[in-house]
Amino acid sequence: QLRLVESGGGSVQSGGSLRLSCAVSGHTTSNYCAGWFRQVPGKEREGVAALDGAGRTSYADSVKGRFTISRDNAKNALYLQMSSLRPEDTAMYYCAADYYDTGCSPRRAPSIWDYWGQGTQVTVSL
Repeated sequence: QLRLVESGGGSVQSGGSLRLSCAVSGHTTSNYCAGWFRQVPGKEREGVAALDGAGRTSYADSVKGRFTISRDNAKNALYLQMSSLRPEDTAMYYCAADYYDTGCSPRRAPSIWDYWGQGTQVTVSL
């Protein structure tokens, strides 16, 4: 069992930066697929970034070059550094984890991921 708790959301102007954090408890190894998703009301949850147990990262095209996913195993934490934010990045952001590490990708369907946090809101204004 894993418990995920996000923090770090907030309001920022277009072009600004935010760093989201996800505290992970209940697991002692890094051999799982970790990811960040986002969702706006009325739309499906969208994968943003993923990081596998070997440290390989992958990103949605819409955030490539602007967002960076990372993990601090000593602190049992997952991060999403977001730069050059745009109004269209406004959403509720969720961290997720999946013990199945093969093919770790933000394109993996949300229904497949085992564990979710409660979400943190990011609002980007013009």
